[in-house]
Amino acid sequence: MSSSSPYYLKGSPLNVRLNSVIGWLARHGLSLAGTAEMSVPGRKSGKMQRIPVNPHVYEGGQYLVSARGHSQWVRNMRAAGGGELRVGRRSRAFTAVELPDAEKLPILRTYLEKWGWEVNQYFGGVTARSSDEEIIACAQDHPVFRITVTN
Repeated sequence: MSSSSPYYLKGSPLNVRLNSVIGWLARHGLSLAGTAEMSVPGRKSGKMQRIPVNPHVYEGGQYLVSARGHSQWVRNMRAAGGGELRVGRRSRAFTAVELPDAEKLPILRTYLEKWGWEVNQYFGGVTARSSDEEIIACAQDHPVFRITVTN
């Protein structure tokens, strides 16, 4: 990856397989630690793309954080401005607004507190115990969206 390319850490074959199992479980009503399956329309194909996500609540707001960086779902979300979260038969449409880096610190810290056991490996050594400066330094690599449920 060149220094001008946005950060993205592709999942290993094992990660990809585990994500498909977690997505399948959420689709069939079993949420692990709060996971959900997100659907967002593809920016080129228009077809709904599905991926398991860890919705995060901070001070009453709901957020989606991309631990792996500027992934395909992030690019699709930027184009679509929203999507759908599903656990079993419960489906919630939402709109999404991407946060500027300057607003990410408390969301990233609390996200790492809750989900660090799963995602710390994607944050280049930054954890919930890292300094504010360290978390701020990695903020540009981890898009964060504030979501608003519309139904």
